[in-house]
Amino acid sequence: MQIYLPIAEVSVNIFTLLGLGGIVGLLSGLFGVGGGFLITPLLFFIGIPPSVAVATGANQVVASSVSGVLAQLKRKAVDIPMGLVLLVGGLLGSASGIYVFNLLTALGQIDLAVQLCYVVFLGLIGLLMLQEGIRTLQKQRKGGGARKKRVQHTWVHKLPFKFKFRASGLYISVIPPLLVGTLVGILAAIMGVGGGFIMVPAMIYLLNMPTKVVIGTSLFQILFVSAFTTLMHAITNQTVDVMLALLLIVGGVIGAQIGSRLGARLKAEQLRILLALLVIIVAGKLGLDLVLHPANLYSIASGGE
Repeated sequence: MQIYLPIAEVSVNIFTLLGLGGIVGLLSGLFGVGGGFLITPLLFFIGIPPSVAVATGANQVVASSVSGVLAQLKRKAVDIPMGLVLLVGGLLGSASGIYVFNLLTALGQIDLAVQLCYVVFLGLIGLLMLQEGIRTLQKQRKGGGARKKRVQHTWVHKLPFKFKFRASGLYISVIPPLLVGTLVGILAAIMGVGGGFIMVPAMIYLLNMPTKVVIGTSLFQILFVSAFTTLMHAITNQTVDVMLALLLIVGGVIGAQIGSRLGARLKAEQLRILLALLVIIVAGKLGLDLVLHPANLYSIASGGE
């Protein structure tokens, strides 16, 4: 059953879109990821223009983040002051990213730029996740976890404009969270992702935030930045396809329920390695698409004079 997507200007099978949303929802339930970094490249594969895929991908991130934020707020696992600092940086980054997105669109290079960003980021993150997962499995087989290291003071603790974040138990400068938020905002605008795959490791390893508040605080920032990004794309580029977003969200809700049940049966390390392999495969496919000759070549010729 074909459905015409007015903004994307393509006809796609409705069950394909529901299936894609379901796959990403399944992964979200299994691995605890928003899925924005996978839904966008998967939309490339079925012929959705990258500019529409990016804007609509950000839309789905908003939907998938709402329930997560509400659940974390109930558990009091959100550091709201830290989230607000990250949010300020995220809004600044998103506005900058939208400007760059519009500039690349005007130059006719947006499709190439988005795909290159995905190849680089997915490739690096997939390899790092795979390395970490294998290392953890090896430690477990050797029979011992590493002793918990004491938090060491780094250059982050020497910066000015310090503020006390009570929920995180931190007294640090607001500069590093602002920079992390800005980077995530830029990625959200250009790649249509929530940016959790960058922000969560930065919050743990750079800011030394306790794990119990990292996920909730990350989702808090992602929710508002993705909503702002979606709104800006809709106003400036008119590239948000509501019909496409709705079908993906419906499939995602169903897939997430199935994924959360399956996830309880697998070990965390096994899940991490599986997700890493999937990310590397997607990055490899995007990279090949950039260098291989397309099946159908088109040329534009001027009319006869």
